[in-house]
Parts: sequence; structure tokens; C-alpha cells
Amino acid sequence: MSDRAGAEGRLRARLAEVTDRVAAQRRAVDGIVESARDSNADDEHDPEGATLAWERQQAAALAAEAERERDQLLAALDRVAAGTYGVCEVCGRPIPAARLEARPAATRCVEHAR
Repeated sequence: MSDRAGAEGRLRARLAEVTDRVAAQRRAVDGIVESARDSNADDEHDPEGATLAWERQQAAALAAEAERERDQLLAALDRVAAGTYGVCEVCGRPIPAARLEARPAATRCVEHAR
């Protein structure tokens, strides 16, 4: 398997995981909204724990984070197709394999990471 095919396979596998995570978080948000719709509880003043609003915001934030990662992975797949995957966008040197293993959508080498 070529380096390009290996990178594409790893990115697609990670993309599938992240896409599943996006869907699960969106279902969680929808479930919280649905459960609140039929409730007349005053969860904003419930001394027993987190509010439904907080839970909804938490689930929405996790979904948004997963969506950002999904978008980064899609951009990385575009770079694979263009032949620029694994090349630092600042200096043009190869991004170390260990960095790409940890952050598959990385666009910069360690030296130029933000």
C-alpha cells in the first residue's frame, strides 16, 4: 500500500468515527430538547443538578467540536488527492509521521504549529 493510500485509509477511518460521533451528539441534543418539550419542570432553578439548558449546550458544543474535526479531515483528504498531505503549509517540509499519527489533519509541522 502506498503512503498516499495508507494516509487516505487512515483519514477515512477516522472520518467515519467522527461522523458517527457527530450523529450521536446531534441525537443527544434532539433528545434533550424533546424531553424538555413535554416537561413543565423549572430546571433553571433545580438545586439538584445541571439544568436541561446546560446539558443541551454541552451536547451541542461536543457536536460542534466533532463537526470541526470532520471538516478538517475532509480538507486533509483533499490534500491527499492534491498530493500535499503531510507537507507543512508554512515551510514546505514534511510533517513528521508521529505528528500526523496524533493529529491526522495537521497542516503544519511541530515547529510551525499554533
